[in-house]
Amino acid sequence: MLNAKSNSQSTLDSTNLRKNFIWNTIGSTASAFVSLFYMMIITRLNGIDDAGIFSFAFSTTNIFLVIGVYSGRTFQVTDKNKKTTDSDYFYLKFVTCAVMLLVSLGFCLIRGYTGEKFIIIMFLAIARTLETIAECAYAVIQKNDRLYQVGRSMLMKSLGGLIGFFIIDYLTRNVTLSCVMIILAYLLPILFYDFPKLFKTDFHFRKFSGQKVRYLLQIGFFTFSFTFLNLYVINAARYAIDSMASDSAQTIYGVVAMPATVLSLIGQYLIQPFLTNFKKLFATDAHQFQILVLKLCFALLGVGAVCIIAAWLLGIPVLELLYAIDLDGNLFSLILIIIGGIFSALVLVISTALVTMRHTRDQFWIYCIASLAAFGLSWILVKQSSVFGACLSYMLSMMLIFALYIIVFAYRLRELKHHPTQEVHRATEE
Repeated sequence: MLNAKSNSQSTLDSTNLRKNFIWNTIGSTASAFVSLFYMMIITRLNGIDDAGIFSFAFSTTNIFLVIGVYSGRTFQVTDKNKKTTDSDYFYLKFVTCAVMLLVSLGFCLIRGYTGEKFIIIMFLAIARTLETIAECAYAVIQKNDRLYQVGRSMLMKSLGGLIGFFIIDYLTRNVTLSCVMIILAYLLPILFYDFPKLFKTDFHFRKFSGQKVRYLLQIGFFTFSFTFLNLYVINAARYAIDSMASDSAQTIYGVVAMPATVLSLIGQYLIQPFLTNFKKLFATDAHQFQILVLKLCFALLGVGAVCIIAAWLLGIPVLELLYAIDLDGNLFSLILIIIGGIFSALVLVISTALVTMRHTRDQFWIYCIASLAAFGLSWILVKQSSVFGACLSYMLSMMLIFALYIIVFAYRLRELKHHPTQEVHRATEE
C-alpha cells in the first residue's frame, strides 16, 4: 500500500516537473523574445531611428525593473526564514514600485529627454510596475509547485502586448500610442488570471508591517544591488552609444545583441524549474548541490557552442531577413556577443547557487568591480569602433565577471563542504 502511494506521488511529481518545465520554457521564451518582435515591427513600420529609441527605452526600463522586483523572485522562492511572509513581499513591492517610477522620471529629466523618448520610457516603466506585481504573485504560485501557471501567464502577456502593439502601430504608425497596449497586456492578465490563481493558494494579505518591509529591504539589499549592477554592465555599451553615436547605431547594436538575449533566456528557463532543488540540495547534500550547478553549466556550454556555429554560418543573413536592415561587416561583432552571452548565462547559474547560499554581499563587490570596468571599456571602445567596440566591451565585461564568480563560488563551496550545518543555519537565519 505504501509502495503504491509512493509510486503514485512520484508519478505526480514527474508529471508536474515536466509540465512546469514545458510551460515555463514557453512563457520565458515568449517574454524574452517579445522585445525582438517589437523591434521587427518598428523597423519595418516606423524606421530604424524609432527602433533605436524603443530599443534603448526597453533596455533602460529593464534596469529600472530591478528596482521594482528588488531582491527578485529567486530570493523569495528560496527564502527559508520564518520572520516574513509572502504578504510582506507584496508590501515591499508596492514601495519599490513607487521608487522605480520616481527614478524613471528623474532619469528622463536628468538626461534631458523630451517628447517621444520621454513618453515611451515612462509608459514602459508603468508596464514594468505591473510586471513587478506579477513577479511577486509568480513566486507564491511557484512555491506551490504551479510554475506552469506562471508560464501561461507570461505567454498571455507577451502575445497580448505584441498583437495589440502591432495593430495600433499598423493603424497609426505611432510607437508612443502603441506602448499603451503593452500596459493593458500586463494589467488584464494580472486582474483576471494571476490574482485568481494566487488566491487559490493559501496566500492572503496580512496586516502591513513597516518593520518587516524594512527587514526585507535590508536582507535583500545586496541581491538587488548586484542585480542592478549586472544589468548596468550588460547595457553599458548602450549608454555609450546613446551618448556618442546615432539612434540607427543603437538599432544595429540591439539587433546584433539579440543572441545574448537568447542565451540568457536559455539560462533562465533551465534554472527556474530547479530553484526548489537548489534549496533542498543546499540544505541536505553539498556534493549534489555542486553536481547540479556543473550539469547546468555544461548544458549551457553545449548550447553556446551550437549558437556560435549557427551564427557563423547563418547569423547575419537571418538577422538581415528578420529586421530588413543591412548588417554587412558585423559578423565578428555577432560572434563576440555570443561568446559574451555564454559567459553571462554561466554566471546566472553560479549566481543562483550563491543566492541560495545567501552569499549576496560577495556578488555585490564582484559587480562593483565589473561596473567600473564596463564603464571604462564601453566608453573607450565605442568611441573607437562604434558597434564593434560595444560588442567587444560586452564580451570582455562578461569574461571578467565569470572569472570573479568562479573564484568566489569555489571558496564558498569549500566552506559549505567543511561546515555544512553552520552554513545552512547562517543562510536560514538571513
